[in-house]
Amino acid sequence: MTSLDDVLRGRLAEIQEANLLRSLRVVNSPQQPHAIIRDRAVTNFSSNDYLGLANHPKLKQAAVQAIERFGVGSGASRLICGSLEPHHQLERTIAEFKATEGALVFSTGYATALGAITALISKEDIIVMDKLVHASIVDAARLSGARLRVFAHNDVHDLSGILKWCDRETKNGQILIVTESLFSMDGDCAPLAEIAALKEQHHAWLMVDEAHATGLFGRNRRGLVEQFGVSRAVDIQMGTLGKAIGSAGGFIAGSKWLIDYLVNRARSFIFSTAPPPAASAAAKAGFDIISSPEGEELLETLRTRIDQFSSSFQRPFGNRNSPIVPLIVGEETAALSLAEELLKKGFYVPAIRYPTVGRGKARLRFTFSAAHSESDLAELLAAMKVLKAEPSFVRESSAL
Repeated sequence: MTSLDDVLRGRLAEIQEANLLRSLRVVNSPQQPHAIIRDRAVTNFSSNDYLGLANHPKLKQAAVQAIERFGVGSGASRLICGSLEPHHQLERTIAEFKATEGALVFSTGYATALGAITALISKEDIIVMDKLVHASIVDAARLSGARLRVFAHNDVHDLSGILKWCDRETKNGQILIVTESLFSMDGDCAPLAEIAALKEQHHAWLMVDEAHATGLFGRNRRGLVEQFGVSRAVDIQMGTLGKAIGSAGGFIAGSKWLIDYLVNRARSFIFSTAPPPAASAAAKAGFDIISSPEGEELLETLRTRIDQFSSSFQRPFGNRNSPIVPLIVGEETAALSLAEELLKKGFYVPAIRYPTVGRGKARLRFTFSAAHSESDLAELLAAMKVLKAEPSFVRESSAL
């Protein structure tokens, strides 16, 4: 019998040969635009900290106060004795922010998708999801045991055809449509109004992952569900607390019945130690800032930085208000090489490769933050001009 290490050594060699090997990078600084990565000073254009809240004094103060009062760990799952006051305060804040009856916090965004979908869906049901939804949603759908159908990315015509098939195939089961609102690798948004209309027409359920949109879109910065005016049609809103919110964890927002059911049936919630009280307290502070005039100012700053970048190129390359801009290179080797060239010039934009994106679609994924300065963008643009690197075209969306 071959030893485990010998097998793994061989598998890692295959990954290396395909230019897909990954390693962890030590970051020796707070999450901010000017970072120390592997003891090297760089300007970071890869973080999801869109509003610059991860190192905000108010979030740090909230976390410290929570530690002083509640300690470091929660000690148990929420249904045992780990359901601390900061968790409940955060859930009330999220529900108010999202204008839903309730909300439920999970330890991670991945656990959120896993817990919600497997609790709500079974083998009698059908899940219809966008081709580019997050890996956590794909894994949850597979674990649910439901029949899976995938529609072409943002293609409502394809979705319509699949839903007609679902109507013929479904007897006693449910149909769940799942999409992201702002897609994490392309920076484009889903046609939520059309998807919501199809959902109503076919009497399906609709789940929208607002991980990258919460805090950035809509009159109250609730996300693209608000901006598209489809809040009533969305049965399950999912989000994360580690992006624009500046902390860590995930959440589901929806009806009281949905939240009560997940408390009783979402295994990743029931069987996980509750999130650290500091993380929940910091997340609440993040929502408080986003809902305030300061949040509006931060969003305006972010949009200014995005416009500074996008207006520097002659051809349009995608959604002008999206903080995510891909530069699709194609081959993994070429993407790694371009990332290394930018790193030499002091800019950290790691190559994104399979399986995060499809084979042959390796890219550099630029993300922008309100914490970036005008000079940060100017220096990046100058470096890209020298390297003749331009963002790739992503279909325009009138919604953004």
